Amino acid sequence: MIYNLLHNIKNQDITYIPENRVTGRLSGHSPCTNWANPKNWPHRHHPIKNANSVGPKPRPAVFLLTFGKQQPQKQSDMNRICKLFGIRYPIIQGGMVWCSGWRLAAAVSQAGGLGLLGAGSMHPETLVEHIRKMKVATNRPWGVNVPLMYPEIDRLMDILIREEVKIVFTSAGSPKKFTPMLHEAGVTVAHVVSSSKFARKCEEAGVDAIVAEGFEAGGHNGREETTTLTLIPQVRRATGLPVVAAGGIGSGEAMLAAMALGAEGVQIGTLFALSAESSASEAFKQRCLALDEGGTMLCLKKLSPTRLVRNGLFDKVAEAEARGANSEELRDILGKAASKRGIFEGDTEQGELEIGQIASSVDAIRPAGDIVRQLVEDFRKAQKDVAAIDF
Repeated sequence: MIYNLLHNIKNQDITYIPENRVTGRLSGHSPCTNWANPKNWPHRHHPIKNANSVGPKPRPAVFLLTFGKQQPQKQSDMNRICKLFGIRYPIIQGGMVWCSGWRLAAAVSQAGGLGLLGAGSMHPETLVEHIRKMKVATNRPWGVNVPLMYPEIDRLMDILIREEVKIVFTSAGSPKKFTPMLHEAGVTVAHVVSSSKFARKCEEAGVDAIVAEGFEAGGHNGREETTTLTLIPQVRRATGLPVVAAGGIGSGEAMLAAMALGAEGVQIGTLFALSAESSASEAFKQRCLALDEGGTMLCLKKLSPTRLVRNGLFDKVAEAEARGANSEELRDILGKAASKRGIFEGDTEQGELEIGQIASSVDAIRPAGDIVRQLVEDFRKAQKDVAAIDF
C-alpha cells in the first residue's frame, strides 16, 4: 500500500489549465478571448456530471498536481476541479459570513484559485453590489456560497441567475430543489457535506462536485463530528464526483495529505478569513492570531453545531449546555446578530467568533494572493519530500 502511494506520487501528473506567462491568458485560446464572459469559461457544459455511471464507483488513483507547465494539457490529463471551474490551482476560498466580500474573492481568483462571495451574511441588495464589483475586479472564474437556510433563498437564487453567476456552492440543506434550476441557467453547482451518506444524496440530486468538510472547520459543522482525515476517504469511496476537502487545511502539506486521501482540491476558510482582504474586523483577526491549540471548541449542538473561539459568550453557552438548557434559552444567550457582533464589529468577548482549529498555526495577516502562492510552493516541496521517502 505504501509502495503504491509513493509510486503514484512519483508518476501522477494531473495539471491545471495552463496560462501564458506573457499574456496572462489561458493557453490554447485567442489573446482576445473575453474571460469575463461566462460563455467562454471551460466548465460551461458540465463535462464531468454526465460522465458518471450508475452504481458503485471505483476509488480513483491518488490525485496530485504539478504546477507551472506551459504546454497545453489534454482534457483527460487535467485535475478535475481545475477543469470543472476553469481555475489554475485547485484551491477554493470558503464563502464565509462577514469575511468573504468582493475584495477577498477577487484577490483569490486573481491568484489562480477560486474566490467565493459569502452570501450568508449579505442582504440581497448587498449581494448584487458585491457581484457587480467582482465582475469589474477580475476576469477570472469566481462564485457565490449560498447557505440554503437563507431566509430569502428564492429571491437570492433569482439574483444569482439574473446576474449570470456561473459557479454556486450550496450548504446547510438539500441541493435537490435548486440544482436543476441552476443547471438550466448554466451554473456549476458544488455542495458542502459532512458525511458520505449526504455525498451520495448530493450526487443523486445532480450536483457537479462535493465539498467534504471535517469538523475541524470553523463555524457551522455537521452533527457527525467526523474529522477531515476520516471523512475524505469515505466520501471518495461513496461518490464518483470530484471531491474537495475542507476543514483544518492550512498548508501545502495538508493539501497534499488531502489529495493522498482522494480529494482533488481543497476549500480553505480560516487562512483567508485572517487575510488582509477579509472584511472581518481587525479585532477579530488579532484575537484569532493569538489562539493556541484548543482555543476553539464545538458547541450549540442543540441548535446547529458550531466551532467558536472560547471567549465570554462561549463560556455562557457552555455553562448553559452543561445544565441542560433548551434551544430557546441558547438563542436568548446568543442574542441578535451574534456572528456579526463578533466577526464584523469586533466584539471579541460577547460576540460569536467563528474560526477553524487551524487558526492556532496562523501567525500573521497576509495578502490572499501570497497565501495562494505559499500553498502552492509548500505543496510542491511536500510532494517532493514524500516521494523521496523509502523504507
